[in-house]
Amino acid sequence: MKLVILAGGRGTRLKSVVSEVPKVLAPIGKKSFLDYQAKNWINQGAKHLIFSLNYEAKKIIDHIEKKLVKKYKSITFDYIVEENPLDTGGAINLVIKELGLKGKFLATNADTWLSDGMEYLWNETSPCLGVIKVKDISRYGEVFLCKKKVISFKEKNNLQKSGYINAGVFLFNSKDFHNYSSKKIFSLEKEFLPKLVKDGELNAMKLETNFIDIGIPEDYNRFCNWIRQKKAGIL
Repeated sequence: MKLVILAGGRGTRLKSVVSEVPKVLAPIGKKSFLDYQAKNWINQGAKHLIFSLNYEAKKIIDHIEKKLVKKYKSITFDYIVEENPLDTGGAINLVIKELGLKGKFLATNADTWLSDGMEYLWNETSPCLGVIKVKDISRYGEVFLCKKKVISFKEKNNLQKSGYINAGVFLFNSKDFHNYSSKKIFSLEKEFLPKLVKDGELNAMKLETNFIDIGIPEDYNRFCNWIRQKKAGIL
């Protein structure tokens, strides 16, 4: 299983509580968020971790090489550093072009925790979006489904209700990106996925697992509490 990890963001919303390191290295007790993520990804079947980096890339690379590579000797680690931010779709596309990826792969947001589900998504038909039901969609926007197809997206708003959201994990094939040049800037969420929906090509898989996006202080602190209380499913 190849997993592309989008870890190039600045994490501006988290700066009030995590300012000294990039978001993916946010401290969780004596470890970093990435330490927990890497173990979780590997436990779910990932054999090749590919990091898409931009902001404070050197700090993340140093952590990968000093801690993760030494700890997980059977796992392949790669990273691609953007010269300039290419947005989420452009970042994945650059990884494909730079590493010559062929066939299917998973992609995920580095700041999104999913206790499981990747091993099941890996066996779905690409392109496929992992979705999860939450009690309040207002922070995320909503994904509308018809059976196993995504039929539309609604932008985030102040409407507080339950519904399905983008869980931040995707199954793609390198062929899905063949029309894009390596330095093209484009958004996965605003351009790439909506085009797949328009063409009737985007599948969906409903996930039932722990989900948390540590991008805001409230949820970062909630994840820290999970770890302290041994509720994250990995201790």
